[in-house]
Amino acid sequence: MNKVKLAIIYYSSTGNNYQMAKWAEEGAKEAGADVRVLRVEELAPQSAIDSNPVWKAHFEATKDVPVASNDDLEWADAYIFSTPTRYGNVSSQMKQFIDSTGGVWSQGKLANKVVSAMTSAGNTNGGQEVTIQSLYTTMMHWGAIIVPPGYTDKSIYISGGNPYGTSVTVDQDWKMIEDVEEAVKYQARRTVMVAEWVKKGINNQ
Repeated sequence: MNKVKLAIIYYSSTGNNYQMAKWAEEGAKEAGADVRVLRVEELAPQSAIDSNPVWKAHFEATKDVPVASNDDLEWADAYIFSTPTRYGNVSSQMKQFIDSTGGVWSQGKLANKVVSAMTSAGNTNGGQEVTIQSLYTTMMHWGAIIVPPGYTDKSIYISGGNPYGTSVTVDQDWKMIEDVEEAVKYQARRTVMVAEWVKKGINNQ
């Protein structure tokens, strides 16, 4: 059977969700997947980016990361989305990308894709769980197959215990508080594993 094709689609202003995406890439490749790490388009004005040195530095450092497109969604068997939470919801940049998928959705090209999600927030109770759930609501409309980590590995407990998807708290210096690296890699491996099951089942119909 051909390798599972995984698109890791993220938005990151100061680098934390980018780092999570890169950890997910490592975990997915360990599981044998063909991986694309893709960013969604930045919508903030340059003046806003320039006002935060960390944001500006990350923006410049990741300019060469490919921008996600509907073609990537069609290509992939599975997706992992990573976005910071904004008032208990996804970032506007991620929302804009999701809102651009109507064409491929209406053709049924997003059905039966395997999907998982991750997030970050400035506070432990800053909307992390509901942000992931809001992403999963969209995926239900797509007809995708949602793969949360649940409590299926000890890394989930160590990272803070979010069964919906890995989430991390970010301090005022833009640094991650919890150690989520292993949880992210595990979530990616689990996503690839389920995608393999689905792909095998579809091919054997």
